Amino acid sequence: MPAPTPDQDRPASTADRKQRLRRRLERLIGVAATEGNELVPLRNGDEIFPAMLGAIREAKHTIDMMTFVYWRGQIAHDFAAALADRAREGVRVRLLLDGFGAKEIEGRLLELMASAGVEIAWFRRPVWLSPFKQNHRCHRKALILDERTAFTGGVGIAEEWCGDARNPSEWRDTHVRVRGPAVDGIAAAFAQNWAECHEELFDERDRFTEHRQEGSSVVQVVRGSASIGWQDMQTLIRVMLTSAEERFRLVTAYFAPDAYFVDLLCATARRGVRVEILLPGPYTDQRACQLAGQQHYTRLLEAGVHIRQYQPTMMHAKIITVDSVAALIGSTNFNRRSMDHDEEVMLAVLDEEFTAELDRDFEADLEKSVEIDLRRWRRRAAVQRVKEAAVTPIRRFL
Repeated sequence: MPAPTPDQDRPASTADRKQRLRRRLERLIGVAATEGNELVPLRNGDEIFPAMLGAIREAKHTIDMMTFVYWRGQIAHDFAAALADRAREGVRVRLLLDGFGAKEIEGRLLELMASAGVEIAWFRRPVWLSPFKQNHRCHRKALILDERTAFTGGVGIAEEWCGDARNPSEWRDTHVRVRGPAVDGIAAAFAQNWAECHEELFDERDRFTEHRQEGSSVVQVVRGSASIGWQDMQTLIRVMLTSAEERFRLVTAYFAPDAYFVDLLCATARRGVRVEILLPGPYTDQRACQLAGQQHYTRLLEAGVHIRQYQPTMMHAKIITVDSVAALIGSTNFNRRSMDHDEEVMLAVLDEEFTAELDRDFEADLEKSVEIDLRRWRRRAAVQRVKEAAVTPIRRFL
């Protein structure tokens, strides 16, 4: 076997790592990354909602919005009023709601928007569907304004997301504002689901303008779609895990992976990568999903994975960072439902400054979390073990 050359011995630079990861993602997923994007992470409702509402109120031509959750509270009224106002001013406003996730929206808000000219469509309303289709939901969150600015992430439209995660009634989450060519990928995620629900895909108010270079972030927009078999979202996360060399950080609201991804997390930790997972703690809106994930804690901890649970409130963010150079952010959780069953959208970002911002948030959240100790976990109560076992038959749907 020939001796390694000096180039092979030299550690890869940050630029080399980013380029290698970019080419892996582009070739294995088949979606080109775009350059010249500006990304601004937004932490919690106090930052997220004013930014989104401000952008809506400034829109001049088109507004496309899709969400899984549209529940109740003043913020639900604020969004409805802002969308209705722009529609009255002649802006083309389209709102796509998931037929299951948004079923709690108030009827009077729908009437307000519809009477103002907002086009409202429902994605797979359960009453009209076969049992098979009912299980495949649109979990994407996206807001696209004038074809130039977009928002995506984990936030739904409900009072639970208001505030700054100061107490159990204010959920912790992250959204991101995007400007540049990656906006097209987010717009395509909206168009894909709108096409299933509405006859008209575009009209004369869609200008199909070229994008300016807004920043320095390289971004690949990956869409996960509800179907049978291996999905792009699974490939995306698999590439990030297998490419990690030093550190892999995961924040997710719902942690209920299949055996394959549990094995991959363990293998990543065993080859020397520091694997850190931050999950909801005492406050969760899906206790069954939490129990399903807790079945895997022993194996993960034995492999060297670090697991912490966030204490102040519900942790709803969906973020992965790798080696301080790359990040994933969007709507996808680390569970069977997101990877196998639901429509999702995720941004793969190659930008060390953006990744550093997300890492700083991660470290701040760690200070408000409790680490799971392997020895204590092995001694957990019998009733806890029974509860974990009880959710086994439904794990694939969580």
